[in-house]
Amino acid sequence: MIIRRNDLVIRDAGKADCDQLAAWWSDGKVMAHAGFPLGLHTTPDEIEAKISQDSDETRRRLIIEYQGKRIGEMSYSIEDQTAEIGIKICDSSYQEKGLGRVLLSMLIRELFSRGYSTIKLDTNMSNVRAQHVYEKLGFHQVQVHENSWKNQLGELQSSVDYELTPEAFIDFS
Repeated sequence: MIIRRNDLVIRDAGKADCDQLAAWWSDGKVMAHAGFPLGLHTTPDEIEAKISQDSDETRRRLIIEYQGKRIGEMSYSIEDQTAEIGIKICDSSYQEKGLGRVLLSMLIRELFSRGYSTIKLDTNMSNVRAQHVYEKLGFHQVQVHENSWKNQLGELQSSVDYELTPEAFIDFS
């Protein structure tokens, strides 16, 4: 997959991205919202093995580029007519600039054009900024999971599940 819009590119992750992904996944600041404030410390070789199993029919890890620079990652997994997506703008200097809303719109539009009827995602309840973006795109809350899991520090966390249909999608791309 490759999706372009002006200075933004979403593309399949490859072997050349494994060192960057490993650095991001090892950074507790990048991974805290996902429950890993100490980072994951996954090696580039482990990431390469995971990427080698990716396919458009099951799961795909994607790289976000802005003006030719890698700034984050996205992913999607497929089950029946539903795609579950994720996004991380890992370079904090590119956060809170409206890029996430546009990037999500680009990916969502592509997935709906492939015939998927529902897009799902989830986020930590403390990630209010992400929830705001998701709701602007037309996602609606499906379920809240109060104190349902613990992060690496043993702190209870809550999450919220969202869904989006083509009819509710508000495209910012």
